[in-house]
Amino acid sequence: MQRWMHAFGVSVVAFVASAPMPAAAQASGDGWTVSRTLDGQPDLEGVWANNSVTPLERPDAWAGKTTLTAEDLAELKAAATEATASGLDAQFGDQLVQAALAGLSDADSYDTTGNYNQFWLADRNFDHNRTSLVIDPTDGKIPPRTSDGERAGRGVPPPIIAPKADSWADRPLSERCLTFGVPNLLAGYNSYYQIIQGRDHVVILMEMIHDARIIPIDGSPHVSDEIRQLHGDPRGHWEDDTLVVETTNYSDSGVFWNAAEGFRLTERFTRVGPDTLHYEITFDDRTTWTRPWTILVPLKHSAEPMYEYACHEGNLGMEGILSGYRAQERAATEGAR
Repeated sequence: MQRWMHAFGVSVVAFVASAPMPAAAQASGDGWTVSRTLDGQPDLEGVWANNSVTPLERPDAWAGKTTLTAEDLAELKAAATEATASGLDAQFGDQLVQAALAGLSDADSYDTTGNYNQFWLADRNFDHNRTSLVIDPTDGKIPPRTSDGERAGRGVPPPIIAPKADSWADRPLSERCLTFGVPNLLAGYNSYYQIIQGRDHVVILMEMIHDARIIPIDGSPHVSDEIRQLHGDPRGHWEDDTLVVETTNYSDSGVFWNAAEGFRLTERFTRVGPDTLHYEITFDDRTTWTRPWTILVPLKHSAEPMYEYACHEGNLGMEGILSGYRAQERAATEGAR
């Protein structure tokens, strides 16, 4: 379900007002025309959606298979439709593909409760025929973690159910409506981005918790290593028609999948068609994973504007969560007596 930002505030409005208008276009080899700004930059502006059904890692059932045939895609789409027909707990990303591959189709197949139901997710995009978003390594799998990474519990997705919390500060940043982090790989649920271009800066507005990343592309250096931020310190530049954004200086609470503070993120944005933007992301932390790894997310253009993502910090859910833990503790104490 799409929720969109309706207004960006005075600063962003001013930025948009000063942004260059499209100039002459340049044709690509297949006849598609690449629009350019007055500064000669490829036009990446607009709202872009990450609703791809492609799983992050290649399922074992597709081992050795880089892409799916048209028949494979048709079967997957039919199986995914059947798996979500009950309308029960929402299935995000890899969950949907695994459910389809397993042939899940009825209420007895689900063992979770309390999640959003399938109604809240956007229709998934089956146009991308790759069997994984991971393109490097070529086996479609995230590289193994280092021994240090395993010992420190780094380099793996956070658990869906957060551990016991003594206070609100123990709950995840996303649950507290602070940030979903950079990058946010969640697809199908409020997974839209708006790109706004200027001569010296690019703004990437993320729908989730309406975070706006203001990225200098004027050649300025990274800030001091002593300055750490939740979203890191991004710096961009153009390589031919690709916008390359390199981000360092993550804080320990903002770094991706709890990787080390030396984590480096490289993002590449390339418009490959009128409605498609290739979003390539490389994750590099040699103390967490044995080698860098790269994914390719196909973003689709949306003609609709973004409205506000209404996330409420300190909402009633927080009170219920903490009250529940205290009730469990009291029950355990009484049981011990």
